Amino acid sequence: MKAKRRVTTSPDVRRGGFQRGPTPRRKQSAAGSLPTAPTRPAPRPAAMPARIEAGPERRAPTIEVDLTVDLGRGLLLPNPILVASGTFGYGTEYGDVVEVDRLGAICCKGTTLKPRIGNITPRVTETPGGMLNSIGLQNPGVDAVIEKYAETWVGWKTPVIVNVAGESVADYVEVVRRLDGVPGVAGIELNISCPNVGRGGLQFAIDAGAAGEVTAAVRRATDLPLLVKLSPNVADVRPIARAIADAGADALTAINTLSGIALSPSRTKPLLGNIYGGLSGPAIKPIALRVVYEVSQIVAIPVVAIGGVTELSDVLDFLAVGAVAVQVGTAIFADPSIPVRLVDELTAVCRARGLGTYAGLIGTALPPKPGAPSSKGVEYRP
Repeated sequence: MKAKRRVTTSPDVRRGGFQRGPTPRRKQSAAGSLPTAPTRPAPRPAAMPARIEAGPERRAPTIEVDLTVDLGRGLLLPNPILVASGTFGYGTEYGDVVEVDRLGAICCKGTTLKPRIGNITPRVTETPGGMLNSIGLQNPGVDAVIEKYAETWVGWKTPVIVNVAGESVADYVEVVRRLDGVPGVAGIELNISCPNVGRGGLQFAIDAGAAGEVTAAVRRATDLPLLVKLSPNVADVRPIARAIADAGADALTAINTLSGIALSPSRTKPLLGNIYGGLSGPAIKPIALRVVYEVSQIVAIPVVAIGGVTELSDVLDFLAVGAVAVQVGTAIFADPSIPVRLVDELTAVCRARGLGTYAGLIGTALPPKPGAPSSKGVEYRP
């Protein structure tokens, strides 16, 4: 069986930035072929030799820790701590309070072909352990995003991955075509939790055929690294993940928000103007862990986790179930410094364990062979 690809580290990329090298377009797999899962978790690599610092007194050994991540097609991140779409704007909004150049990558605000004013208010409310939002992809449109932000992105060491949304396959393709070749755009993340107007408004993300179709169309339109975000609002996410991987995605991000509602104080109607909103924050972490755990067993491309990351233990949990990187989202609203702090804490824990690379933390909780999906008897065991 083909082994699942693990995180790749590179001696050419250190904390000071990312590289993108030319990567040939990969041959698409045959329709219906399924990526195979690893037979066992990857073994922990041996620690890199310790470096003894010079000085009048002998000091404790200092281990250099390589945190670089390969997400495919030459997209090498300096570390595995990213910021999630919709929580960090276009990056410029946080420049005065966050060391942007120390982030692994920025997934910018969702971008559409034409400007969107978003949903009617109220659009956000707090919930126990998280928040519910119904922003409605408010954004100025792809052309305005390029004009206003791309020049700034070029000067950053941190790569910017543009999150793209649409209402049809043609929408996604056109947005990506306009982004293709723009300096400062390091990759694409597809938000496929959008209504597909060509199929009666059914979300791309909850149908394997539609998810594969939009991924394949975007793949043909660009050689930029392509990430696709999975929705948890399905009974079994694995067939959808397989379809996306077969269609040419370079990586998956998991998960998007869960659908929910809140009630008005009078309890006479839903609180949000759009009725439904997306639940995010610590409350969804167990679901995100479950999805990453299931998907990591059956696809051969990297998985980037998102959902309830607030501290180092969350990062370590997601790595253990197979993620190669994490995105920090809702927690940024309370403390924008969290992502940078997590980079330092991950480095420290690797040094404490004598690891020269964090790859040894990945997949330690995965089973020796793929297990049954959670949709089979999750509430009942004979």
